[in-house]
Amino acid sequence: MIKYIWGLFIIIGIIYGFISGNIYDINSSILNSTSSSIDMILKLIPIMCLWLGIARIALDSGLLDVVSKKLSGIIRIIFPDIPKNHESISLIASNMAMNILGLGNAATPFGLKTMKSLQELNDNKDTASRSMITFLVINTASITLIPTTIIGIRILYKSNNPSEIIVPCIITSFISLLFGLILDRIFYKLSRKRI
Repeated sequence: MIKYIWGLFIIIGIIYGFISGNIYDINSSILNSTSSSIDMILKLIPIMCLWLGIARIALDSGLLDVVSKKLSGIIRIIFPDIPKNHESISLIASNMAMNILGLGNAATPFGLKTMKSLQELNDNKDTASRSMITFLVINTASITLIPTTIIGIRILYKSNNPSEIIVPCIITSFISLLFGLILDRIFYKLSRKRI
């Protein structure tokens, strides 16, 4: 569905460019945006490598296991359907730890493994389970203490104070996670009443 929406935006933009006589601006925008995108990617690669390397050290040193054990109590409350000591709990904790550090790219493999693990517990394979939906909410609206990618982009574009967004990111990510979990519970209870 999303590909059709973006395709429609592109077609409307090109048609509007022809009608308004700004086709030259569209061509130059396309060429400039591809050049600046490649430039941004090349400048962000070292930052991502650094933080992914730190994440790998945390994983190999066992620090992630310690964090997982600390988070497992909270995870057990949020995910009552997951059996105790199931691998999904440590995968969810690892995903949460990566997201807390602002490492969305490092969190993605843990998220995919978590969904695969939760699917094994799912009785109805055609429909997402309660735990899968709750995990998706947490993964999407997770608390971020150190928004490393955003700080990297702000450094790239020569911000005067790239780290000034840390406190607003913590506050907004906490609020979004809280509201996401509240809505998750409300919709779960409403769906249970229908059954």
